[in-house]
Amino acid sequence: MCMISDSARIFAAFIALALASFSVPAAADPADIDAAARGVVRVVLIDSSGDEVVPVTHGSGFAVAPNLIVTNAHVIREALLDDTLRIGIVPSEGDAGTFATPVSVSPRNDLALLQIADGSLRLPPLTIAGGVSGDMGEVSAIGYPMNVDLAQGLEISDIFRAQPPVKSRGFLSGQRPSRQFDTILHTAPIARGNSGGPLLDGCGRVLGVNSFGADSDGSDAEFYFAVSLRELLPFLRENNVETSVNALPCTSIDDLNAAERARFDAQRAEAQQRLETREAELREARANARLQAQIEVLEARDNAMAMAMVLLLITIGAGYAAAQFRQSERADVAGNAQHRTFAMIAAAIAGAALIAAVLVWITRPGFNEIDERVAVILGEAPSDDDNPNNPDIAAGPGDGTLICTLVPERSRITGARTDDIEFDWAANGCVNERTQYGMVGGEWTRIFVPSDEAAVSVSTYDPDTRTFRTDRYLLARAEMEAARAARRDYDPPACGVGDAQITLGEQQSALLALLPDRPNERLVYSCETKRAGVIGGEE
Repeated sequence: MCMISDSARIFAAFIALALASFSVPAAADPADIDAAARGVVRVVLIDSSGDEVVPVTHGSGFAVAPNLIVTNAHVIREALLDDTLRIGIVPSEGDAGTFATPVSVSPRNDLALLQIADGSLRLPPLTIAGGVSGDMGEVSAIGYPMNVDLAQGLEISDIFRAQPPVKSRGFLSGQRPSRQFDTILHTAPIARGNSGGPLLDGCGRVLGVNSFGADSDGSDAEFYFAVSLRELLPFLRENNVETSVNALPCTSIDDLNAAERARFDAQRAEAQQRLETREAELREARANARLQAQIEVLEARDNAMAMAMVLLLITIGAGYAAAQFRQSERADVAGNAQHRTFAMIAAAIAGAALIAAVLVWITRPGFNEIDERVAVILGEAPSDDDNPNNPDIAAGPGDGTLICTLVPERSRITGARTDDIEFDWAANGCVNERTQYGMVGGEWTRIFVPSDEAAVSVSTYDPDTRTFRTDRYLLARAEMEAARAARRDYDPPACGVGDAQITLGEQQSALLALLPDRPNERLVYSCETKRAGVIGGEE
């Protein structure tokens, strides 16, 4: 009955794990769309022929490198033929507007690549999707539609101010070639000014470059076209642009958390069944060992008692013989010395036999030896392995030089690098003998706030399971500045100094409180000890 219940519990846990990891069309995650929007810009054509700088028209674009922007060729077409027009770039946040110059223009597939003219503006690049999936899932268009500007009463000069782009949602409707290039058909509303902006999947990855809409008289369904990845990726490769391309399935953090809970429940159920099976086997083994020990002890006691009885009989016989020899000696008037000698020998034998009988009786196994013999039979006797000072067990399970490899099915990646990670781990939370990890919520944790990237990474390591995890938060400019300010408020303690892990854990708490509830990305790695003799680069 118990075994059936355990099997059912494990089966149910595995079913939950399978359902949690089952791929379904994912709705767009607002956090991912917001993160992608950081790299979307307004592309403005500016008339510089007069005394004042006057905007003429505008479109949208997005970063594929910190200083490179993709847009539509038709957005900048007039600037290519008129030297009085300049191309301005207005980011979605901050006040670092600047100019750009064309690197490559391809009217055939309506693509253009712009380079920011100086280093005053660096943008977070968007990740390119590996392809369009067949599930026809939800998509988002991001850009600067002119009708929204007009509806808000914005004047043409207002487009020089940084403003968040407009986001709209729809669904993929398929891929089809236009007369000149390959396109994606979708229903996410776009208008004039959206041209050159990105079409994103649910994880905020670029599926295409919005280009034009279908003509409609107001009664027909609205459809829109984006230049597909089949056009965009070759265009970028031709211009030697190295972009981040991610073809992994789009899984939400909630799905990952559900899968992790199901995996944990399945492991716990499996471990519980193994424990109960082991306990049942141990009970059976203990019963058999006790029976064997009882038989051995009873046999040893019976043998000892039989031996004591034999020795006692020898004692009685030898004593009787000694008495007879003494009596014969007294009866012999000549005082035969031989009888006296025999009497002494017999008496000695009787004494020795009596002492041996007593010793055998006293040293016979007691019933308390049954438990000791059970421990010996089961191998439960104390050994050197139980000594905590044994050098073979002094080191922790996760100590030493580790090689960590990404586990894709437990990860959510929208743009981060997924290379293997190598580091030295010490039991006191010291990495590579210089970077101290803090103890936060029972986990070894270190928060990294880079100065050259708009992302905060929270790395944790579990020595028991040898699991390394990095949660990445892709933050807006104001949030990033707040995180950097919180990071400047403390200096992490040096490795192994006093209660360094506790001190750092307390220092990092204020920074953790600033982060969103859920990360944008989660990278989970499985680590193993680096094999001896493996040659790697110096750190």
